[in-house]
Parts: sequence; structure tokens; C-alpha cells
Amino acid sequence: QGTMAEKILVTGGAGYIGSHCVLELVEAGYVPVVIDNFHNAIRGADALPESLRRVQQIVRQPILFQELDITDEAGLQELFSKHHFSAVMHFAGLKAVGESVQKPLEYYRVNLTGTIRLLETMKAHGVRNIVFSSSATVYGDPKYLPLDENHPVGGCTNPYGKSKYFIEEMIRDLCKAERDWNAVLLRYFNPIGAHESGMIGEDPQGIPNNLMPYVAQVAVGRREFLSVFGNDYTTEDGTGVRDYIHVVDLAKGHIAALRKLKENCGCKIYNLGTGTGYSVLQMVRAMEKASGREIKYKITGRREGDVASCYAEPALAERELGWKAAFGLDKMCEDLWRWQLQNPSGF
Repeated sequence: QGTMAEKILVTGGAGYIGSHCVLELVEAGYVPVVIDNFHNAIRGADALPESLRRVQQIVRQPILFQELDITDEAGLQELFSKHHFSAVMHFAGLKAVGESVQKPLEYYRVNLTGTIRLLETMKAHGVRNIVFSSSATVYGDPKYLPLDENHPVGGCTNPYGKSKYFIEEMIRDLCKAERDWNAVLLRYFNPIGAHESGMIGEDPQGIPNNLMPYVAQVAVGRREFLSVFGNDYTTEDGTGVRDYIHVVDLAKGHIAALRKLKENCGCKIYNLGTGTGYSVLQMVRAMEKASGREIKYKITGRREGDVASCYAEPALAERELGWKAAFGLDKMCEDLWRWQLQNPSGF
């Protein structure tokens, strides 16, 4: 095309959701510039994260990447001087709920200080458009279901969720003070699955914090059984209910958010979920179906801070972003299983 393709800075772009978004950005005609500090990414060849090396293979074109930590002020300044970004997609941060309770200061330092430095650098270089990875954890214990964007926020019980809430507030205040800023805050529910090539997916380092990678590892024989935290919740089968969304649907939601910024939208907040909740045992059954393998599990005690049930009202995103989750549970599990089979020990 005649115009120069827009450059989008993607922080934390080597991670699970980030890498899927990088792929969608390229497919949509943008030029992603990715930074990542390898905290949650495996090094591949050519100094690239393995996830992005594989994205390159899928899209058959090179991806611009720089190893950089968002808390590195000088590094950010240099990066913004080198590239002219039309927007930033901010995925970088620490994200394990349990660990955040153990290491609150580290979570606040990385997530809050890192984001402040990023926003200050954006401001200094006249980049005023951001899409931020928030989380349904900002809602805390649901007062009603499904959760819409007007549900009270800030009742989080862990530093991870609080850090997401604080960042939302920072960005809202910034947009209020600086009228030329635009931000879309995306509250993710539970992303699962993988790109249908089976080449990229979620590769948790150590013991998975999330249900589905754990279930997949049990199915593939990497772990003996799944621990189910509690079966005495007030849900249909007593196990916790969550809104699982295909990571590719989630990534497409980010492209829709980027288009929204173009309308000078100010600060907007959207849930990214399907609107349907599934229990832990329903997920186990769905994965057994996709894999054709038995998944052994043991019931253990509830995990501190877990809510019984949590699912989205996704209507606002459909109305204002023209985006809607397209993939159902079977597809999520089939794609997750393909990734797990082709990469039994991750990247």
C-alpha cells in the first residue's frame, strides 16, 4: 500500500497472549516492534524468543525484536527515539496470583513502576494511544453474574489483581488530564488454547498456575494427576466455574481495540470473554474428549482467594468494538491438545 504501515510497540510480546497478538498484528497489516525481558519466554535461535521465531515461520516475514525490560528507563527512551509508534500494546508484567501474595513488592515494582516508565516515555515522545492487558481479577469476588464493565472494581484480594486495578486507575486519570490520550483497557477472562498451527501456545515455566496447561500436561503424561482445588463450591458440580476464551479470539479483540483508538475514544474499558462459564470438571471432560485420553484428578482443599464462579457479560465489546468470541470449547481444547502433542515439553 502507499502509506507506511503503522508500527505498534508490543511489550511482553514473547509471552503467551503477546505472541498470539503479534501474529494477528502482522496478519492485519501492522508492523509490530516487540520488547520482552525473557522472564517468561524461552530463547530460541538468532537472539529471538522461540515463540517469535515460530511466529516468523508462520507469517513468513521477520519480526522486529529487542530484549528490553519495561523498568529500564534509558532503554525505553532509546527505543522510542529509534521508532515512531502509532500505539502501544502493553502486555509486560508479572502475572502469577499465588506468587504475588508471596512477593508483593516485586509485583508492584515491575507492574506499577514499569507501566509508569512506559507511560512517561510515551508522553515524552508524543505517543498517546495504548491498549492495556487488564484482568477480570479487578472485579474481586463477584457481587452479581455475569460481570459487566460497571461491576465495582478494586476488591481484589491479591497484589497481582491490585496492580492491574491500580494501572487501570492511572491510565484513566491520565486520559482525564490529557484529553488527546486514548486508551482501551481490556479485562481478560481465562485465555486458553493455541494457534491452530500448533507452533505457538502457552508454555508455563515450572508448575502451571492455570488450569488448562496443567490438564494438558496430565493428558500428555508429563504429570500424574490434576489437583482440583475444592468441590464444595455453590456451583453445579461443586468445582469452580470460569469463562474460558480462545487466545486467538482474545488476540483479535486487541486488533479491534487498536481500531477503536483511531476514533479518539478517550478511555474505554471492555471485558474479553465468551459469556459462558465452565466448571473445572467440565473442562477435564472436554480435554478428555479432545485428547482421547483419561485425565486423572484428585480433589484437594480450596485455594485461598479463589471465587466460586466468574464469567463475563461480553455485550459491550460486541457493540462498540464489533468483536465477539468465535471459537467454542471443543475448538479451544483441540487446539490446546495439538500444541501439547507437538510440543510435549513446551518450546
